[in-house]
Amino acid sequence: MQKRKTVPDFLTMKKAGEKITVLTAYDAAMAALLAAAEVDMLLVGDSLGMVVLGYDSTVPVTMDEMIHHASAVRRGAPGAFVVGDMPFGSYQTGTRDAIINGGRFLKEAGCDAVKLEGGLEVCDTVTALVRGGISVIGHIGLTPQTAIQLGGYKVQGRDLESAKRMVAEARALEKAGVFAIVLECIPDELGRIISEEIGVPTIGIGAGVHCDGQVLVTHDLLGMFEKFIPSFVKSYCKLAPTIKEAVADYSREVRSGSFPDKEHSFSGESNLRELLGLS
Repeated sequence: MQKRKTVPDFLTMKKAGEKITVLTAYDAAMAALLAAAEVDMLLVGDSLGMVVLGYDSTVPVTMDEMIHHASAVRRGAPGAFVVGDMPFGSYQTGTRDAIINGGRFLKEAGCDAVKLEGGLEVCDTVTALVRGGISVIGHIGLTPQTAIQLGGYKVQGRDLESAKRMVAEARALEKAGVFAIVLECIPDELGRIISEEIGVPTIGIGAGVHCDGQVLVTHDLLGMFEKFIPSFVKSYCKLAPTIKEAVADYSREVRSGSFPDKEHSFSGESNLRELLGLS
């Protein structure tokens, strides 16, 4: 079984120049597979709203839904470092709510840390969480929970003013106590600068190769979606066609009566009908 990493381990990896691998997980079966492949960190992302629950965005996801899925991931990967994504509305209402909800991830779901979106406006919340014994990952750049305010799902930090603000936010989040920061959809040079300017690991998603680690939505990596694939995603295989083909084969065999065959059936008394008095 993989030895569960700790917060100091990730800080040591940055200092040593070792890249950190992060993938999303929403259920026990997938979590077990990812852990077996020795992924460093499993993120139970609020992206489950779109990936698993069929919502149009991450905004409708509730704390109870997050706890439900995070608990499953922990059961599937008891040796993994698991991060729970704090959903919209679970921390914006004040530090008390943030600590209560962050605590739920640790107490009820067995998570090792939480992640929340935002820059300067969430620094007090981050500090309160860390003081309360809850390890925190920050998230700046494209923040899906507030994508409408940012003009939609598009690259952030392309102009000088927003790039300066993002560097300042990264520094402020580090000072507030985060042990890592997700950088989403920013220019690769800005990803390099932020990674060099702060002492905690940066985890990139569409932020270039210079980040200290990378995260992808596992379903994107496995090619399970066909409608839309972000330009920064690399699909390492194409499971969607394979899955559809397998299901079509199953349906065809059931309808034709060729499944189940003898190999996939159980044998019993040869004269069972007679023994049951039905002959």
